[in-house]
Amino acid sequence: MFKWNGDSQMSLKRTLHSMGRFLTLLSLTLAVPACTPTRVSMQDRLAADGSNTFYVGNRAPLLPSPLIKLPVGAVEPKGWLRSQLEFQADGMVGHLTEISKWCNFAESAWVTPDGTGKWPWEEMPYWLKGYVDLGFVLKDPRIMAEATRWIKAILASQREDGTFGPRDNFKNNDLWPHMCTLYAMRSYYEATGDPKVIAVMTNYFRYVQKIPPEKLYTWEKEYGAGWWQWIRAGDHLDSMYWLYNHTGEAWLLDLAEVNHKRTADWTGGIASWHGVNIAECFREPGQYYVQSRDPKHLAAAARNYDEVRARYGQVPGGMYGADENCREAFDDPRQGTETCSFVEIMHSHEILLKVSGDCLWADRCEEVAFNSFPASLTPDHKGLHYLTCPNQIRCDRANKAPMIENRGDMMSYTPYEQYRCCQHNVAFGWPYFVEHLWMATPGNGLAAAMYAPSKVSALVGDGTKVTIDEKTDYPFDGVINLTLSMSRSVEFPLTLRIPGWCKLAHIRINGNVQEPVSSRWVVYNRRWSDGDRVRIELPMEISTRVWAKNRNSVSVDRGPLTYSLKIGEKWQQYDNNRPWAAYELLPTTPWNYGLIIDPQNPASSFEFRRTGVWVGQQPFRPETAPVIIKAKGKRIPEWQQEKNGLVGEIPESPVRSNEPAEEVVLVPMGCARLRITSFPRIGDGPEAKVWKKPPPKPALTASFANLTDSLQAVADGVIPKSSGDQLVRRFTWWPHRGTSEWIERALYEPQTIGSCEVYWFDDSGVGACRVPRSWAIEYRPKTGGPWTTVKNTGPYGVEKDTFNKVSFEPVDAIEIRIQVELQPGFSGGILEWRIGE
Repeated sequence: MFKWNGDSQMSLKRTLHSMGRFLTLLSLTLAVPACTPTRVSMQDRLAADGSNTFYVGNRAPLLPSPLIKLPVGAVEPKGWLRSQLEFQADGMVGHLTEISKWCNFAESAWVTPDGTGKWPWEEMPYWLKGYVDLGFVLKDPRIMAEATRWIKAILASQREDGTFGPRDNFKNNDLWPHMCTLYAMRSYYEATGDPKVIAVMTNYFRYVQKIPPEKLYTWEKEYGAGWWQWIRAGDHLDSMYWLYNHTGEAWLLDLAEVNHKRTADWTGGIASWHGVNIAECFREPGQYYVQSRDPKHLAAAARNYDEVRARYGQVPGGMYGADENCREAFDDPRQGTETCSFVEIMHSHEILLKVSGDCLWADRCEEVAFNSFPASLTPDHKGLHYLTCPNQIRCDRANKAPMIENRGDMMSYTPYEQYRCCQHNVAFGWPYFVEHLWMATPGNGLAAAMYAPSKVSALVGDGTKVTIDEKTDYPFDGVINLTLSMSRSVEFPLTLRIPGWCKLAHIRINGNVQEPVSSRWVVYNRRWSDGDRVRIELPMEISTRVWAKNRNSVSVDRGPLTYSLKIGEKWQQYDNNRPWAAYELLPTTPWNYGLIIDPQNPASSFEFRRTGVWVGQQPFRPETAPVIIKAKGKRIPEWQQEKNGLVGEIPESPVRSNEPAEEVVLVPMGCARLRITSFPRIGDGPEAKVWKKPPPKPALTASFANLTDSLQAVADGVIPKSSGDQLVRRFTWWPHRGTSEWIERALYEPQTIGSCEVYWFDDSGVGACRVPRSWAIEYRPKTGGPWTTVKNTGPYGVEKDTFNKVSFEPVDAIEIRIQVELQPGFSGGILEWRIGE
């Protein structure tokens, strides 16, 4: 028999131990695949290859989604961005149930079972559209509970025919307010999974489907009942696709096709020059592109945006001048943008980013979010104003009309109903921005679509949950650090956006330098592990933009931020007899500077500095700006404010100034509520001129204006050769026929008027415009009051090929109007209109 001695026993133990280690290593090798190499893809437009197992993108036959929105709550804001939402929660938006009659639950027709009650229009839906998201993004118990209360009551209000909410809205099927409410329902579903939302939306769209197509979105009068739904039905389309993607009900695509055909024709051009309509609706053809698959639709959305910016947006900040509507010749940087327009265009950019995968839409969204939007609100979000302008030197209560289209206070800050649409609609701006920072991608990946401090948690790869913590001071700094956390290693594509302003991005993964990126997207598909780190460096350079179509004015940029002159601020509270304060904001330092810029090397004219101020709760204030730019400038004494306090129109550059050069400080545009952002350029060569104030432009509005014609034509001083002259600009009411119409002119100062001369447009033999059947002159007295018909002392002529002069008893007017009755079956127009004493 073999006997084991001690050495033999020890040797066997060593052998078994070694075999155990080997088997353990073998099992690990079998369980964990060998380390896969990183596959890198650089793309200028993000491709929609494949699908996502975990998140709802477009179902076939819709075009696949290159970017897929994550459910509400998946993205958590951090740092300064979280503070914006917390300010909202503590400020006006979070307390509209206390200060807005439209958000009074006890009175609202939106929550009663029979649909009766008050306030059936857009105000409450506007607010709820953002309020739901605000609560669930912040995970704020108070707001989540209040939002749930509203949503559950609205869902419970659905009737057997599929209608819900205010019953009166369905008498004429005016569905615009419900389009807003659907967004709130969708967010609530994403946050809670409540199946009642799907059922209610399905029944509602069944009701819409039963409306005869020829009666869907009908309207009788511009800006009247039904008109808004016709213009804005792209919002309905968005919800139809959302519901189809969740249910697969094919009839929804049939309804979506009808919806597109019955919506105002944004494919053919700008269907409305109302500022908010543009921001909200220019995208509609791009939305429909996912169903039509016709590239012309996506191109139409891009063309709409480009046309508006080219005509009225030759200014920094990503917006355009539409202080109610875009008005011909009113395109100076002092023209304002409605707060609603900021949040709506951000949303439009977010939608088009998901549809197209084009980084340009993310760049545009950030430009508005970081530069234009912040100044629309007080720093504590306890008030807002109607209009924010690139050049704005006073936010007071003084009437700025007719230089601004609307009369009255458009610029002071208040939380109350003075700006009632914006007061409610502002709620969704920051929450929606948070939700689109990170998105899912095909191949079960994640994309950093826009940048801000945040954290995202999502399922990727094989279903592993990954959390990415994004630490950054962006947009004030170009360094972004991502840290990945997960329970086990998982392979998935991580997509990073490279902004259009960045020439060359530098990426490190776990300290390892990657190939520099010049494309707009870079995708790293690899096996990621807990604790992996990605560092993104986006070098920011100072640059200038020359706005050649806006008097060669100049703006200064660094990375995603545009910079404005720092103007001293005086916050002056005024007595509004309400619990919440309202303020005027007045300047305490000079503002009328032109910049001294080296035309050969513009960047050398500026010095970038960090202030040492921490990017804290509210960086969007002059005194807390983390970064500044120093420059040299000269004051331009001739450039003064108007009598009503509006900043004077910007001088043509280059401008000659004999004032001494001074150092001026520029702060990020979003930090400056008083600001000059479009600057004149100081020059001393022969092309530089001492600036002279131009005469005021005629301020004209009309009951309707053909989109291809010109309101300014009636006062351009060009005398036509005949009533049918096709070589001069014209104004017409076409295609309105046989209707009552008007055109009015607001006067900058009260004026005594005793006559008017009108040269009618009549294209007999060519078109359908004729001289009117009759007309009259009305005026609004300088003391205010209603429109009054003048006491004419001569006839109202309707002769062709000549001026028709009417004399009347002189009146002291601040506005004057031509009221016409068009011939039955015909339209009409005016070639020239002269006013006399």
